[in-house]
Amino acid sequence: MLQVQNIEKYYGDKNNVTKALDRVSFDVEAGEFLAIMGASGSGKTTLLNCISTIDTISAGKILLDGVSIDNLNEKELAKFRRERLGFVFQDFNLLDTLTIEENIGLALSLNHKEPKKVQGQVHKTAQKLGITDILSKFPYQVSGGQKQRAACARALVAGQSLLLADEPTGALDSRASKNLLEVLSAMNQDTGATILMVTHDAYSASYAKRVLFLKDGRVFNELLRGERGRPVFYHEILDVLAALGGDISDVI
Repeated sequence: MLQVQNIEKYYGDKNNVTKALDRVSFDVEAGEFLAIMGASGSGKTTLLNCISTIDTISAGKILLDGVSIDNLNEKELAKFRRERLGFVFQDFNLLDTLTIEENIGLALSLNHKEPKKVQGQVHKTAQKLGITDILSKFPYQVSGGQKQRAACARALVAGQSLLLADEPTGALDSRASKNLLEVLSAMNQDTGATILMVTHDAYSASYAKRVLFLKDGRVFNELLRGERGRPVFYHEILDVLAALGGDISDVI
Protein backbone atom coordinates (compact mmCIF):
# COMPACT_ATOMS: atom_id res chain seq x y z
CA MET A 1 0.00 0.00 0.00
CA LEU A 2 2.64 2.53 1.07
CA GLN A 3 6.10 2.82 -0.47
CA VAL A 4 8.73 5.14 1.00
CA GLN A 5 11.65 5.33 -1.41
CA ASN A 6 14.98 6.91 -0.44
CA ILE A 7 13.40 9.99 1.06
CA GLU A 8 15.48 12.83 2.45
CA LYS A 9 14.41 15.88 4.43
CA TYR A 10 16.53 18.95 5.04
CA TYR A 11 15.79 21.95 7.25
CA GLY A 12 17.51 25.32 7.39
CA ASP A 13 19.47 27.26 4.75
CA LYS A 14 22.79 26.80 2.98
CA ASN A 15 24.69 28.13 6.00
CA ASN A 16 23.06 25.83 8.51
CA VAL A 17 21.50 22.65 7.11
CA THR A 18 20.02 19.88 9.25
CA LYS A 19 19.36 16.51 7.64
CA ALA A 20 16.33 15.09 9.43
CA LEU A 21 15.83 12.08 7.13
CA ASP A 22 18.65 10.35 5.28
CA ARG A 23 17.61 7.99 2.43
CA VAL A 24 14.83 6.27 4.37
CA SER A 25 13.14 3.39 2.52
CA PHE A 26 10.47 0.89 3.56
CA ASP A 27 7.13 -0.55 2.42
CA VAL A 28 3.88 -1.00 4.34
CA GLU A 29 1.52 -3.75 3.23
CA ALA A 30 -2.26 -3.32 3.31
CA GLY A 31 -3.57 -4.47 6.69
CA GLU A 32 -0.23 -4.10 8.43
CA PHE A 33 0.31 -2.53 11.87
CA LEU A 34 3.72 -0.81 11.84
CA ALA A 35 5.33 1.09 14.72
CA ILE A 36 8.16 3.58 14.21
CA MET A 37 10.52 4.16 17.12
CA GLY A 38 13.60 6.22 17.86
CA ALA A 39 15.06 8.68 20.33
CA SER A 40 14.22 12.38 20.28
CA GLY A 41 15.66 13.85 17.08
CA SER A 42 15.80 10.50 15.27
CA GLY A 43 13.39 11.70 12.56
CA LYS A 44 10.31 9.64 13.43
CA THR A 45 7.89 12.58 13.71
CA THR A 46 9.36 14.20 10.59
CA LEU A 47 8.80 10.92 8.75
CA LEU A 48 5.16 10.78 9.84
CA ASN A 49 4.65 14.42 8.86
CA CYS A 50 6.04 13.72 5.39
CA ILE A 51 3.82 10.67 4.89
CA SER A 52 0.79 12.65 6.05
CA THR A 53 1.72 15.52 3.67
CA ILE A 54 1.89 17.93 6.61
CA ASP A 55 5.52 18.42 5.53
CA THR A 56 7.23 17.95 2.17
CA ILE A 57 10.23 15.78 1.37
CA SER A 58 13.47 17.18 -0.09
CA ALA A 59 14.24 14.11 -2.20
CA GLY A 60 12.90 10.63 -2.91
CA LYS A 61 9.34 9.42 -3.36
CA ILE A 62 6.33 8.48 -1.23
CA LEU A 63 3.64 6.44 -2.99
CA LEU A 64 0.25 5.34 -1.72
CA ASP A 65 -1.32 2.63 -3.87
CA GLY A 66 1.16 3.54 -6.59
CA VAL A 67 0.31 7.26 -6.60
CA SER A 68 3.16 9.67 -5.79
CA ILE A 69 1.78 11.96 -3.09
CA ASP A 70 4.66 14.46 -3.35
CA ASN A 71 3.45 15.53 -6.81
CA LEU A 72 -0.10 16.45 -5.77
CA ASN A 73 -1.25 20.07 -5.91
CA GLU A 74 -3.00 21.78 -2.97
CA LYS A 75 -6.51 20.79 -4.05
CA GLU A 76 -5.44 17.19 -4.64
CA LEU A 77 -3.60 17.13 -1.30
CA ALA A 78 -6.70 18.28 0.57
CA LYS A 79 -8.78 15.57 -1.11
CA PHE A 80 -6.06 12.99 -0.41
CA ARG A 81 -5.92 13.83 3.30
CA ARG A 82 -9.71 13.87 3.60
CA GLU A 83 -10.39 10.61 1.78
CA ARG A 84 -7.30 8.47 2.24
CA LEU A 85 -5.75 9.33 5.61
CA GLY A 86 -7.03 9.05 9.16
CA PHE A 87 -5.22 10.85 11.98
CA VAL A 88 -5.00 10.07 15.69
CA PHE A 89 -3.17 12.75 17.67
CA GLN A 90 -1.82 12.74 21.22
CA ASP A 91 -4.11 15.61 22.24
CA PHE A 92 -7.22 14.17 20.53
CA ASN A 93 -8.05 17.35 18.51
CA LEU A 94 -11.75 17.07 19.28
CA LEU A 95 -13.90 20.20 19.05
CA ASP A 96 -15.40 21.08 22.44
CA THR A 97 -18.48 22.72 20.91
CA LEU A 98 -19.53 19.53 19.09
CA THR A 99 -20.86 16.31 20.58
CA ILE A 100 -18.82 13.13 20.24
CA GLU A 101 -21.15 12.03 17.44
CA GLU A 102 -20.69 15.33 15.61
CA ASN A 103 -16.92 15.17 16.06
CA ILE A 104 -16.74 11.67 14.61
CA GLY A 105 -18.91 12.55 11.63
CA LEU A 106 -17.43 16.00 10.94
CA ALA A 107 -15.36 14.99 7.90
CA LEU A 108 -18.34 13.19 6.38
CA SER A 109 -20.54 16.24 6.91
CA LEU A 110 -17.93 18.52 5.34
CA ASN A 111 -17.94 16.18 2.34
CA HIS A 112 -21.71 16.84 2.03
CA LYS A 113 -22.75 13.29 2.88
CA GLU A 114 -26.44 12.79 3.60
CA PRO A 115 -27.18 13.22 7.34
CA LYS A 116 -28.77 9.76 7.63
CA LYS A 117 -25.72 8.14 6.01
CA VAL A 118 -23.41 10.10 8.28
CA GLN A 119 -25.37 8.97 11.34
CA GLY A 120 -25.34 5.35 10.18
CA GLN A 121 -21.58 5.30 9.56
CA VAL A 122 -20.85 7.07 12.85
CA HIS A 123 -22.95 4.63 14.89
CA LYS A 124 -21.45 1.62 13.12
CA THR A 125 -17.90 2.81 13.81
CA ALA A 126 -18.71 3.83 17.40
CA GLN A 127 -20.14 0.38 18.07
CA LYS A 128 -16.89 -1.25 16.98
CA LEU A 129 -15.00 0.97 19.42
CA GLY A 130 -17.45 0.60 22.29
CA ILE A 131 -18.46 4.26 22.59
CA THR A 132 -22.11 4.33 21.44
CA ASP A 133 -23.16 5.34 24.97
CA ILE A 134 -21.24 8.63 24.84
CA LEU A 135 -22.23 9.87 21.37
CA SER A 136 -24.56 12.54 22.74
CA LYS A 137 -21.97 13.88 25.19
CA PHE A 138 -19.41 16.64 24.69
CA PRO A 139 -15.64 16.00 24.92
CA TYR A 140 -15.37 17.67 28.34
CA GLN A 141 -17.92 15.18 29.69
CA VAL A 142 -15.95 12.00 28.88
CA SER A 143 -12.66 10.45 29.97
CA GLY A 144 -9.34 10.68 28.19
CA GLY A 145 -9.63 7.09 27.03
CA GLN A 146 -13.09 7.73 25.61
CA LYS A 147 -11.82 10.86 23.83
CA GLN A 148 -9.06 8.82 22.23
CA ARG A 149 -11.52 6.17 21.09
CA ALA A 150 -13.64 8.94 19.61
CA ALA A 151 -10.54 10.24 17.82
CA CYS A 152 -9.95 6.74 16.42
CA ALA A 153 -13.57 6.53 15.28
CA ARG A 154 -13.24 9.90 13.52
CA ALA A 155 -10.10 8.66 11.79
CA LEU A 156 -11.83 5.51 10.52
CA VAL A 157 -15.41 6.53 9.87
CA ALA A 158 -14.94 7.50 6.22
CA GLY A 159 -13.12 4.28 5.36
CA GLN A 160 -9.69 5.88 5.01
CA SER A 161 -6.89 3.69 3.62
CA LEU A 162 -4.21 4.51 6.18
CA LEU A 163 -4.45 5.40 9.87
CA LEU A 164 -1.57 7.55 11.17
CA ALA A 165 -1.12 7.72 14.94
CA ASP A 166 1.35 10.16 16.51
CA GLU A 167 2.16 9.12 20.09
CA PRO A 168 -1.51 8.12 20.61
CA THR A 169 -0.97 6.99 24.22
CA GLY A 170 1.15 9.97 25.27
CA ALA A 171 -1.65 11.76 27.12
CA LEU A 172 -3.22 8.64 28.68
CA ASP A 173 -2.66 6.77 31.93
CA SER A 174 -1.49 3.16 31.81
CA ARG A 175 -4.99 1.66 31.91
CA ALA A 176 -6.36 3.93 29.18
CA SER A 177 -3.20 3.34 27.12
CA LYS A 178 -3.68 -0.41 27.27
CA ASN A 179 -7.33 -0.06 26.29
CA LEU A 180 -6.50 2.13 23.31
CA LEU A 181 -3.72 -0.19 22.11
CA GLU A 182 -6.11 -3.13 22.31
CA VAL A 183 -8.62 -1.12 20.27
CA LEU A 184 -5.99 -0.32 17.62
CA SER A 185 -4.91 -3.96 17.52
CA ALA A 186 -8.53 -5.13 17.20
CA MET A 187 -9.17 -2.59 14.44
CA ASN A 188 -6.15 -3.92 12.60
CA GLN A 189 -7.15 -7.56 13.00
CA ASP A 190 -10.93 -7.29 12.63
CA THR A 191 -11.33 -4.56 10.01
CA GLY A 192 -8.00 -4.84 8.19
CA ALA A 193 -7.12 -1.22 9.01
CA THR A 194 -3.56 -0.32 8.01
CA ILE A 195 -1.92 1.50 10.92
CA LEU A 196 1.34 3.43 11.11
CA MET A 197 2.11 4.50 14.67
CA VAL A 198 4.96 6.70 15.87
CA THR A 199 5.81 6.02 19.51
CA HIS A 200 8.66 6.33 21.97
CA ASP A 201 7.15 3.62 24.16
CA ALA A 202 8.28 -0.01 23.82
CA TYR A 203 5.08 -1.30 25.42
CA SER A 204 2.97 0.48 22.81
CA ALA A 205 5.21 -0.71 19.98
CA SER A 206 4.84 -4.33 21.11
CA TYR A 207 1.22 -4.28 19.88
CA ALA A 208 2.41 -3.75 16.30
CA LYS A 209 3.27 -6.52 13.85
CA ARG A 210 6.52 -4.83 12.85
CA VAL A 211 8.72 -2.15 14.42
CA LEU A 212 11.01 0.15 12.45
CA PHE A 213 13.80 1.85 14.40
CA LEU A 214 15.29 5.18 13.32
CA LYS A 215 18.60 6.65 14.41
CA ASP A 216 19.99 9.97 13.17
CA GLY A 217 17.47 10.05 10.35
CA ARG A 218 18.26 6.57 9.04
CA VAL A 219 16.67 3.15 9.42
CA PHE A 220 18.73 1.45 12.13
CA ASN A 221 16.91 -1.86 12.44
CA GLU A 222 13.52 -3.52 12.20
CA LEU A 223 11.77 -6.32 14.03
CA LEU A 224 8.98 -8.60 12.83
CA ARG A 225 6.69 -10.03 15.48
CA GLY A 226 5.68 -13.15 13.57
CA GLU A 227 4.04 -15.77 15.77
CA ARG A 228 5.77 -14.64 18.95
CA GLY A 229 3.66 -13.43 21.84
CA ARG A 230 3.56 -9.74 22.72
CA PRO A 231 5.62 -10.06 25.96
CA VAL A 232 8.47 -11.74 24.06
CA PHE A 233 8.27 -9.10 21.32
CA TYR A 234 8.35 -6.36 23.96
CA HIS A 235 11.67 -7.60 25.36
CA GLU A 236 13.14 -7.90 21.86
CA ILE A 237 12.18 -4.27 21.26
CA LEU A 238 13.97 -3.29 24.48
CA ASP A 239 17.09 -5.12 23.28
CA VAL A 240 17.16 -3.13 20.04
CA LEU A 241 16.61 0.12 21.92
CA ALA A 242 19.58 -0.73 24.11
CA ALA A 243 21.67 -1.29 20.97
CA LEU A 244 20.67 2.16 19.75
CA GLY A 245 22.88 3.59 22.48
CA GLY A 246 22.78 7.10 23.85
CA ASP A 247 20.17 8.09 26.41
CA ILE A 248 17.81 5.13 26.38
CA SER A 249 15.43 7.01 28.68
CA ASP A 250 14.50 9.06 25.60
CA VAL A 251 12.89 6.04 23.95
CA ILE A 252 11.56 3.80 26.71
